[in-house]
Amino acid sequence: MSHRVSVIGAAGFGGALTARLLYAHPSFELVAVTARSDVGRRLDDLYPHHRVPLVLEELDLDRHAEVDAAVVAYPHGASAPVVSALREREVRVVDLSADFRLRDPAVYGEWYREHLAPQLLDDAVYGLPELYRHMLRGADLVANPGCYPTASLLALAPLARAGLIGDIVIDAKSGVSGAGRAATEKTHFVTVDENVSAYSVPRHRHTPEIEQELAALGAELRVTFTPHLVPLDQGELVSCYVTVAGDLDSDELAALYGAAYDDEPFVELAARPPGVRDVRETNFCRISVHRDDRTGRVIVFAAIDNLWKGAASQAVQNLNLMFGLPEREGIS
Repeated sequence: MSHRVSVIGAAGFGGALTARLLYAHPSFELVAVTARSDVGRRLDDLYPHHRVPLVLEELDLDRHAEVDAAVVAYPHGASAPVVSALREREVRVVDLSADFRLRDPAVYGEWYREHLAPQLLDDAVYGLPELYRHMLRGADLVANPGCYPTASLLALAPLARAGLIGDIVIDAKSGVSGAGRAATEKTHFVTVDENVSAYSVPRHRHTPEIEQELAALGAELRVTFTPHLVPLDQGELVSCYVTVAGDLDSDELAALYGAAYDDEPFVELAARPPGVRDVRETNFCRISVHRDDRTGRVIVFAAIDNLWKGAASQAVQNLNLMFGLPEREGIS
């Protein structure tokens, strides 16, 4: 049995890749792709490498809500009203924006804008399967995590659960696609080539998302989070420097991470620090954890593809769980 699905906002990087994955998925039928720009163009004209031969349509909820599920790939703020309208029609939704990630509307208002559908916040499940798999099965509304929080939380979750985090500094680096299609098209090649630069210092919007989920794991603290733009099209590496609240040796550290992730289908533990090429165009997060005996700190590295595990393939992973399908289906 195929489940009918639409991608709302398929002209952007994340939406287009989601459409590609769903078009090839054995258990979903991609019936429509919509866009706020490029209406009338075929998606395989806009993104030939995705090879999705569907025409981008203007959103018409009377037609495009006649589906079992929708992935909404609109910008922050623009997504909430569309998600609300889809839920009124009982369409199950995975939202790629930040609109339903933060549980407190006041926190969302501080970092983004006034929330336009706060009545749905209690219904939304945070879509990081490694933490919320039991809640994602059968969920009707899933807030797909941000790319930086995905990598950071997977890197830090075992330490947070064990009550071992005293303080954290997260140094994060991402390719230019993380800024989205519109921002990327405005960024001139010479500004990013052979260059590395920090941005959104000292307040990046993913900070409260990371803090919220660490607190849910038992580590309630303020995080220093600094992202950097690197001259890559896609790929992301986070380096987490943790002052531990306790004492554990390298073997105990390895055992802690092994217990957390040995059975996870999309988390790989590695002895050496990972690079972004290790996970390119996959749904994997590759993690390497080290103890610095000289300082007593723990250093955790996590690499993901920001467009895949950081957005589109994680959305499909969540859809698989929502519909009771094999979790790897269509993404491995």
